[in-house]
Amino acid sequence: MDEEGHKLVVFQRKDIRHQLHSGEWWFVIVDVVYALTESENSAQYLKNLRKRDEELAQLMDASPVDKGGVQIDPPLALAFDTPGGKQKLMTWNTEGIFRLIQSIPSKKAEPFKRWLARTGYERVQEIENPELAQKRMKALYRAKGYSDEWIERRVRGIAIRQELTDEWEKRGITQKQDFAILTAEISQATFGITPSQYKRLKGLKRENLRDHMNDLELLFTQLGEAATTQIARTDDAQGMEPNKHAARRGGAVAGTARAQLEKETGKKVMTGRNYLTPKRAVKPLPKAQRKKV
Repeated sequence: MDEEGHKLVVFQRKDIRHQLHSGEWWFVIVDVVYALTESENSAQYLKNLRKRDEELAQLMDASPVDKGGVQIDPPLALAFDTPGGKQKLMTWNTEGIFRLIQSIPSKKAEPFKRWLARTGYERVQEIENPELAQKRMKALYRAKGYSDEWIERRVRGIAIRQELTDEWEKRGITQKQDFAILTAEISQATFGITPSQYKRLKGLKRENLRDHMNDLELLFTQLGEAATTQIARTDDAQGMEPNKHAARRGGAVAGTARAQLEKETGKKVMTGRNYLTPKRAVKPLPKAQRKKV
């Protein structure tokens, strides 16, 4: 999928209706079936496919509330504009669509199946040898035009972030939403804005914020997270509220250092520029959304 999540690579020349739901893209199932089969009756083709593949049928029929041992989220009915007006169409997220493609006996699906097999094989290799994952990640960043110096800082930042999340898990923080709340506390104390506000400042949507930070932005992000890890350990913070307090203090360490650097240089660390794109005009955030550190 491209950065905006608008298309799966295999469907670049097909019109696949899609919708952003709960932070991820959901694709109309019959559109995917038609893209790979060009069947005149995609709904009937899908019905026949479900009869041949009982496991696929079970995945598609699973309840979103009680899925039992099912690991893949079941399809959802989402509303789309159609020639007949607003209608609900069955959609599936990327993981579900990948599973669907595996069941389609079509020549057009074969290149994608081989890509999935190759990706799975590489993932197994990376589990056995984590250095391979890092090498591949660096190669991807290099191909996008990032400098080796930036890549090394980004890789280091990933390690610092992983150490922090591991520490949170040890201290009773396990929900994705709670991770996001604590991360926002660090960012607020470090930069005066939350990650979502930072993304708006840079004009980003679903892209990874840190992939668009410059060296100093990454540096202070790392400092805030590393300081939070150390404070949580020192305080033996357990549970959400104590870890929130540690996150604010850790972010404040980085925020104080950032403010000092800005005072010495007369330049702001935060920027609306994306690391690989030319400078552009950026509207400042409303005062109500900004907080001085």
